[in-house]
Amino acid sequence: MNISIIGAGNIGAVLALRLVERGHEVRIANSRGAETLGEIVRQTGAQAGNPKDIVRGADVIVVTIPLKNVRDLPSDLFAGVPDTVTFIDTCNYYPQQRDGRIAEIEQGLPESRWVEQQIKRPVIKAFNNIYAANLRDKGVPSGKAGRIALPVAGDNAAAKAIVIGLVNDLGFDGVDAGPLDESWKQQPGSPVYTSDFDAAGVRNGLNAASPQRTADWRAKA
Repeated sequence: MNISIIGAGNIGAVLALRLVERGHEVRIANSRGAETLGEIVRQTGAQAGNPKDIVRGADVIVVTIPLKNVRDLPSDLFAGVPDTVTFIDTCNYYPQQRDGRIAEIEQGLPESRWVEQQIKRPVIKAFNNIYAANLRDKGVPSGKAGRIALPVAGDNAAAKAIVIGLVNDLGFDGVDAGPLDESWKQQPGSPVYTSDFDAAGVRNGLNAASPQRTADWRAKA
């Protein structure tokens, strides 16, 4: 598939590396320009470009930038991108650590619903609950005992199936985590966040999740 990644941080770079290894055509962009991505290009084999160029012709677009920066993406960035393109949101809300207060999320709006509102495209929530190093190093063939599972939440069944396929391609079991309104079950502070559970453990963790954010993951007064 043609996969475009907006964001060249830890998760973006690892996804580029592993997806290229699996034979996908990968393009990557950041906010500072393609000329700053030389090292990532050398390390991953992905092609660098600017955001408006790399979204053209993509089958899948991954948004993997600091959550607070999503609202700064150009308003016309996805103009002309077909509705059939699958969007993946890997973003997490870190109010105390990075993002500051986002009122809608503090009031209970799931992080990925907020992302949808900013980019005006439906998204599938995935790859947000695993450390980048583990995403890079801990993928194993399908069927291996103890294989790490990753939750995948979204409303479009076809798009979700594509993302679960990519998760499997990267060496992890994809677990259907329900509709996007339930994506809070995999947000920071939830039982499945950075826990590296197998599929049964992820399902149990999703069932045990609480919609109330713990103190470490809420904005301070």
